[in-house]
Amino acid sequence: MAVLPIRITGDPVLHAPAAPVTEFDDALRTLVDDMFETMDAAPGVGLAGPQVGVPLRLFVFGWTDDDDVLHRGVAVNPVLWISPTGIGELDEDAEAEGCLSFPGERFPLRRAESVILEAVDLDGTPFEIRADGWLARIFQHEFDHLDGVLYVDRLSHPFAKAAKKVQKKNSWGVPGLSWLPGRDHLDD
Repeated sequence: MAVLPIRITGDPVLHAPAAPVTEFDDALRTLVDDMFETMDAAPGVGLAGPQVGVPLRLFVFGWTDDDDVLHRGVAVNPVLWISPTGIGELDEDAEAEGCLSFPGERFPLRRAESVILEAVDLDGTPFEIRADGWLARIFQHEFDHLDGVLYVDRLSHPFAKAAKKVQKKNSWGVPGLSWLPGRDHLDD
């Protein structure tokens, strides 16, 4: 297993739709193992193929809820069914989100409270997960990556403006930038 470099916003692979996975082989298993190792080293709660430069429709996730239940897995060629999004003022703490491809920053973003994830596992076996709260947020965030959307692309004013300032300050938004968990120090 290996920790892979994580692409930073501006890399073309992050801003284009990913292709379906068609080969369920040892190379896919190795990629997924490396993605788990990378996500854990970052540390993060999810990581999509495009974030490690692989333009395929898959993501890994790993999150422990308030009841100490570990939700960990891989979703290949997922479909996401999203409940209607709530209305009202954003809670800047409870709805704050971060992204390993926009490292060290968090901004509030309204997401649906509930989703249904349909996907296949590494053997091509279909499964379904009904998720609420943070797990639903993780699924929506990672699924967006498969469509070439970063969470900062969804931010509303004034948070979109703040994100653009951070991007400019860090000289992000250009192809070829990445960071390596465990080696590169980024302010969290």
